[in-house]
Amino acid sequence: MADGLNRFGRASAPKDDGMLSRCDLIKGAAVALFTLSIQGAWAQEAKMNLFKIVTIKDEIVVGLSAEELQALGGNDASAVAHALAQKGDLTVWQYNVHRGPNGELQQAPTARIGLLANASLRVEPYTTPYQIVPHP
Repeated sequence: MADGLNRFGRASAPKDDGMLSRCDLIKGAAVALFTLSIQGAWAQEAKMNLFKIVTIKDEIVVGLSAEELQALGGNDASAVAHALAQKGDLTVWQYNVHRGPNGELQQAPTARIGLLANASLRVEPYTTPYQIVPHP
């Protein structure tokens, strides 16, 4: 049995001492890095920027994609405010908190609305602890 054969003359299985081999660790790290890089790329593609529009009567949260912001001439609240003042109106997606398919809360688009410059007092960046769902 000292030569690696069991009492029946067959090779015995290697002992499992509960430790991971270096190869297993490298494979696991590679899978983890690959998964994180894919999630990061997806998050960048689907990134929505939320803004709170303060009007005379209320406040609403709207979402714009990076492409929509670039079309307005910037990537922040001042670009949205400037475009609204220059054009007089903007069509955007209104966002509200809803439950997702698996029950978690998420910030999701609810309606396509028009903003009027004369009713809007202020545009602010808006942050949320919830996952942001991209609009169609």
